[in-house]
Amino acid sequence: MVMKGQASNSWKSTAVKFRMPTAENLVPIRLDIEVDDQRFKDAFTWNPSDPDSEIVVFAKRTVKDLKLPPVFSQLADFRSFEGQDMYAGEKIVPIKLDLRVNHTLIKDQFLWDLNNFESDPEEFARNFCRDLAIDDPEVGPAIAFAIREQLYEIAIQSVASARESRISKKGRRGAEYALARFVLMSPLMAFSNVAHISKAGSGAVDIVKLFGHKSSVLRKRKEWDVYEPIVDLLSNEEVDALEAREERIAR
Repeated sequence: MVMKGQASNSWKSTAVKFRMPTAENLVPIRLDIEVDDQRFKDAFTWNPSDPDSEIVVFAKRTVKDLKLPPVFSQLADFRSFEGQDMYAGEKIVPIKLDLRVNHTLIKDQFLWDLNNFESDPEEFARNFCRDLAIDDPEVGPAIAFAIREQLYEIAIQSVASARESRISKKGRRGAEYALARFVLMSPLMAFSNVAHISKAGSGAVDIVKLFGHKSSVLRKRKEWDVYEPIVDLLSNEEVDALEAREERIAR
C-alpha cells in the first residue's frame, strides 16, 4: 500500500515547524502502569494544545487514582520540539505494521508521504479494515496509533536532520570564505587546488548510475509478496499462548 498525497509548495521551499505530519496534530500516548496491583495498558492520541487540566479529567474517567506523570511526561517531550524546524524536502518513508489486536494479527508495510499534511492515519486504518474485511472495531484505532507512533519518531529525527543541515551550511560558508581569501592571496596556486577540491568534494548523486536507465518506481514481481498485507485470525489457544509469552517478557 502507498499513502498518496500532494506535497505543499511550502514544504519544498522552506523549513516547517515541528508537528505531526498529518491533518490533525495529535500526540500518540502509550500507558503501561500498575494501579492497585493491577496492570493498566492503553494507547490513545492527545491534542497537545488542550490544557493539562483535561488530562486530570480524563484520568478520573478512565481509572481511579491513575498515576498521571507518564501522560504529562510524554506530552512534555512532544512540546519540547514545538517551534523547532523540521527537515523540509521530498520524503517518502516506509511504515511497518506488526501487531496483534485481540484475535487479529496484522503484518504489512507501505510508503507514507511526510509532505502530505492532509494525510489521515485514522481514515487509512478504516479503509485498511474495510478492504481486508476486518470486523473487530479495535483493530482500526490500533493501526492508526501504530502509524502515528512511527510518524512521531520520524518527525523527531527530521528535527535533528534540520539542525545538522544548518550546522553543515554554516561550515560550508566558513570554508568558502577561507577559500576566497586563499584565491586572493595566491591566484595561480589556488586555481589548481580549487579544481581538485571541486572534483573530489562533489556530493551530487548520479541517479542514472545509481538506478540505471530502465529503473522504475513499480515494485518487481518477486517483491509483491513482501508488501502484501497479512491478516490472520488466531484461536483462543494461540492468543493465550501469546499473552503468556508477552507477560513473561514484561517481567
